[in-house]
Amino acid sequence: MTDIKTSNFWLDLLKKILRIILKGAGVRTGPATHHQHVVPHPEGWAVKGEGNTKYTAVYEYQEDAIERAKDIARNYGADVIIHRKDGSIRDRINYR
Repeated sequence: MTDIKTSNFWLDLLKKILRIILKGAGVRTGPATHHQHVVPHPEGWAVKGEGNTKYTAVYEYQEDAIERAKDIARNYGADVIIHRKDGSIRDRINYR
């Protein structure tokens, strides 16, 4: 009985270490989300799905980008994460 507990402990520890290493390398370790980020863009503001490399849309005004991100997030039951010009997060809206 003790051997099984010991084995599970080491297996769980190995999984945690691998998750940390993979996350540090930029590999997604959890399930995909549909969270929408409103981020600064050279042409104004952009909507970008979490984990995506391409922008969904670009707008001149942040408020327009927020409205589009809200529409998408509502459809998926996801969050809208609104960033400041410096990239820091200023607000989060939850539609789960």
